[in-house]
Amino acid sequence: METQSPFEQFDELRIDSAAKTFLIEAAKWTTFLAILGYIGIGFMILAALLMMTLGASMSSYNSMMPMGGGILFSLIYLALAAFYFFPINYLYKFSSNMKSALRNNNQAALTKAFEYLKSHYKFIGILTIVLFAIYIIAILGAMVVGFSNMR
Repeated sequence: METQSPFEQFDELRIDSAAKTFLIEAAKWTTFLAILGYIGIGFMILAALLMMTLGASMSSYNSMMPMGGGILFSLIYLALAAFYFFPINYLYKFSSNMKSALRNNNQAALTKAFEYLKSHYKFIGILTIVLFAIYIIAILGAMVVGFSNMR
């Protein structure tokens, strides 16, 4: 007679009560973090609008301030806000689908929740790789400039 391994492979996974409790708590925390992210994006948009307004008025009063400086920084802030929207939105969609799936025992919502979680982490992973590449290029650039100034 063959004994079953505790790590037996199933075609489908089962969510027991402990796992369900953990997923409910994770969904609550991801909702909280997503709402904070949306608030942060809102502040970035407000800062961009404020910079656009104040930058235009300050450049008319101060001849030393470059024309369009406020507009440039406000466009950068708006671009960053748009960029940050995607991972925050994936996180919120994960939490809302997870809550719905666990509340209604809905397999389709559970699958969709994990799809959004995958998209969130994929976005963050690619962003991390891009930022590391930028840091390496900046460090190498600083080294080249430093070595050229030594001569």
